[in-house]
Amino acid sequence: MIEWRDEGAVLAVRTHGETAAIVEVFTPSHGRHAGVVRGGAGRRLGPLLQPGAQLDLRWAARLDDHLGAYTIEPLRSRAALVMGDRLALAGLAAVCALLAHVLPEREPHPTLYARTMALLDLLGQAEVWPLAYLQWEVALLDELGFGLDLSACAVSGTNEDLCYVSPRSGRAVSRQSAGAWADRLLPLPPVLAGQGEATGAEIARALGTTGWFIEHRLVKGLGDRPLPAARARLVEAIARQA
Repeated sequence: MIEWRDEGAVLAVRTHGETAAIVEVFTPSHGRHAGVVRGGAGRRLGPLLQPGAQLDLRWAARLDDHLGAYTIEPLRSRAALVMGDRLALAGLAAVCALLAHVLPEREPHPTLYARTMALLDLLGQAEVWPLAYLQWEVALLDELGFGLDLSACAVSGTNEDLCYVSPRSGRAVSRQSAGAWADRLLPLPPVLAGQGEATGAEIARALGTTGWFIEHRLVKGLGDRPLPAARARLVEAIARQA
C-alpha cells in the first residue's frame, strides 16, 4: 500500500457511483492529483468538496498509478468569500477550471500552489483582485515554461515606449521597432508591465495577451481543447469593473 499526506485545494468534483465522488485537487507536493472520496456525494462530506476549499488529505492506493482514495478533513472553506459576489464567484471558477485544464497530472508546483492560495484568499476584495489575478496568470505562464519577458525591446534593447509583445518569443517590442509588423504583434498594456492604471478595461486587455499565450502555447500541446469558458466569463466581469 502506498500512502501520503498533503494539503490541497479542490479543483473539480464529479460523482462516482451512488455516494462517492472523484475529486481533483491541487497540492504543493503532489501537484494536480485525483482520488476517490467515499461518501463524497453525501450530506456530510459533499459540502466540504467545494471548488477552492482547502483540505487536509490522506491518499492511499495499492499501486502508485492507481486512482486511489482520499480521506479528508477541512482546513479552509472559501464559500463565504464568494457568497453574493459575482466577480469573486467568477474568479474562483476561472482559477479552478484553468488549473484543472493546464496543470500536468501529479507534477509538484509548490511555488504556484502558494501563489494560488494567496490569490484565493483575496477573493471578495474587488479593488485588488483583478490585478492580482492578472499577475497570477503571468506567474502561471512562467511556472509552466512560457514566461513573458517585458523588460526591454527584443529588437533594439530599449526599455522605452514598449507597446507590443511578440507572439513568437513572448518578449516586448517597442513602437519604433514594430514598424509594419505591428498588426502581427500582441498589445502590451502598461498594466501588464506593472505600470499605468489598473482599470478593469486595461486589465481585460492585458488578459487578452496572457490568454493568447495560455491558449496557443500552454494549451496547444494538450490536445484540441479550448480554454475553459469560466475564464472568458471572468474576463468579461473584469472588463465591466470601473
